[in-house]
Amino acid sequence: MPRTFKITVPASSANIGPGYDVLGIGLSLSLELEVTIDPKQAQDTNDDPNNCKLSYTEDSEGFDSVPLSSDANLITRTALYVLRCNNIRNFPSGTKIQVRNPIPLGRGLGSSGAAVVAGVMLGNEVGKLKFSKQRMLDYCLMIERHPDNITAAMMGGFCGSFLRDLTPQEVERREIPLSEVLPEPSGGENTGLVPPLPPTDIGRHVKYQWNPKIKCIAIIPQFELSTADSRGVLPKAYTTQDVVFNLQRLAVLTTALTMDPPNADLIYPAMQDRVHQPYRKTLIPGLTEILSSVTPSTYPGLLGICLSGAGPTILAVATENFEEISQEIINRFAKKQVHCTWKLLEPAYEGANVEEI
Repeated sequence: MPRTFKITVPASSANIGPGYDVLGIGLSLSLELEVTIDPKQAQDTNDDPNNCKLSYTEDSEGFDSVPLSSDANLITRTALYVLRCNNIRNFPSGTKIQVRNPIPLGRGLGSSGAAVVAGVMLGNEVGKLKFSKQRMLDYCLMIERHPDNITAAMMGGFCGSFLRDLTPQEVERREIPLSEVLPEPSGGENTGLVPPLPPTDIGRHVKYQWNPKIKCIAIIPQFELSTADSRGVLPKAYTTQDVVFNLQRLAVLTTALTMDPPNADLIYPAMQDRVHQPYRKTLIPGLTEILSSVTPSTYPGLLGICLSGAGPTILAVATENFEEISQEIINRFAKKQVHCTWKLLEPAYEGANVEEI
C-alpha cells in the first residue's frame, strides 16, 4: 500500500545573548517534507541511484540553488546516513519527497540544523527504525556538532543543552563525515556503506519554561553569513572576567524569560554577551550600534536584543510594538546599505514531528 506522511521541523535561534553554544529556541517557521512511498511509481525514481525523487516548492528558500540529487542534498544525505548505519542501503522503491522550506539560508535561523533533523527523522520513518527523539538526536549530533540549534529544532521550546564527555572509543568513531558515506568513497565499493552506530545519549538537554506573552522578532538581513566564517573570527581563549560576565547573565536569563510580568530591567542586561557578539561586528555592518542603542527605554515592549545564532539575523524579544521595534532595526541596517525583512514568531513548543496523511 502507498504511504504518505509529513515531517515538520521548526527553525531555531541559538545563543540568545550569553548562552553561546548552549541556549536555543525553536521558532514557529517550519521546514516541511511531504513524503510518498509507492512501489508502483518506482519508474519515476529510476533516475536517482537511491530510489528517491526530490523536489522543492517554488516558494522555498534556495529553490533555484538547492541540489536535488539524493547524493548531494543535505536532507537526503542525512537520511541515507541513518539508513546505512542500520544496514539499509537505499530509500524504499518509489520514494518521492516534496520540500517546502521558508527558513532563510545562512542567516542564523537554523536552516542547516532543521535539514539535519528532518533528514534523521526521514531515515527513521522510511527505515521503520522506531527511534525515540533522544536517539535521533544522537544521529543529528554526529553530523551537526553544536547542540543548541539541533536540540531546539528536535525537542522544541526554549532549551539548554550540552554534549557529554565521550570515551576514547567513542571519540574514535564519533565523527562520521557525510562525505565518507556519500558519494562512493575512494576506499572501494563497500567502504563507508555501513558506518558505525552513533554513541548513545551524546546530547543532554533541559527545556525551560517561557512566558507566552513574550514574542520573538527576527530581523533578517538580505545577505548570507556562513557559520564557519562567523566562528572563524572568535578568539581561541577568553579572560576570566568575560567568561564570568556571561555565566552570571546566563544564570539569570533562563529564569527571567519565564517570569510574569516580563521584566525588561532584568532581561535586557541579562542578554548581554562578551563571548561572541563583539567579535562578529566586523562581519555584520551596524551590529554594535543596533545591539547597544535599541533599548527598552526607547522602545516600550522591547525586553532584549541579540544576534540570532551566527548571524546576521537579529533576534529581539518583546511583548508589544513589534513593528516599531523591527522598523527601527531595519532603518539602522539601511544606513549601512543592508536591506532587511522581518518576521514575528513564537516558540515552537513541540519541536519536530511526523504526521501520517
